[in-house]
Amino acid sequence: MIKEDRRPPSRRIADQLRKEIVQGVLKPGDQLPSERELAVLHGAARNTAREAITILRNEGLVDAQHGRGVFVRERPTFLRLGAARYSRALRRATGLSPFDAELLQQHRRGHSDCTSVKRVRPPEDVAERLGVPSKARTVVERENWYYAEGAPVQVCWTYIPVGIAAGSVLARNADLGTGSIYARLEDQGYPLATVREEITARMPTPLEAQGLATSPGVPVIELLHTSYDPNGVAFEVTRFVMRADVMALDYKVPVEQ
Repeated sequence: MIKEDRRPPSRRIADQLRKEIVQGVLKPGDQLPSERELAVLHGAARNTAREAITILRNEGLVDAQHGRGVFVRERPTFLRLGAARYSRALRRATGLSPFDAELLQQHRRGHSDCTSVKRVRPPEDVAERLGVPSKARTVVERENWYYAEGAPVQVCWTYIPVGIAAGSVLARNADLGTGSIYARLEDQGYPLATVREEITARMPTPLEAQGLATSPGVPVIELLHTSYDPNGVAFEVTRFVMRADVMALDYKVPVEQ
């Protein structure tokens, strides 16, 4: 007995197109059939075809370009290289920040902008990791936006206790010079020995979606990074928010025996 397909017509069209995208029949940059062509092909109304395309747009699989049509989204992947990005040897060899060193290794072009350096009351989860009372003290917050091939890929907010950052470029300068933030923290007596990175996924806030130029339906990766010195003291926390459609995480970690 053949089971009746009870999916709405728009869902059936979207499912078929999604299958073709996943299987590579429709490749990144390929144009989808028009609404009229889809309607004829599937024996459906044009509005139904439009609804199917809206489903795929909300999933972040296709982009509608005004006056041109609907295209399968390009998905260039930029790798975040886990622990390797914090290597002191890499920092000293290149003089670059972790992000710029990753770009160099992947033969990509990019840049970053520090848009704010100020004192703030730390968010509760940041205060907990830094061991500072969130209601009683302030920390230095540095906001940075990162771009690869001209497109925004991530934003981050770095929090440093005032007692560590005060009197240094960390508390006042956008440009941190050769070696960037971890070199300046090491100058302050806080060499990076261990990191903890907590990773979750969610939908972006309206401001994040606007700043990161995400398509409807595209989630973000949120990574909460904590830096520890050789004594196990947490001295810096950074919250990264990354576009999940262009960013990937690559970790290689030892297994505890």
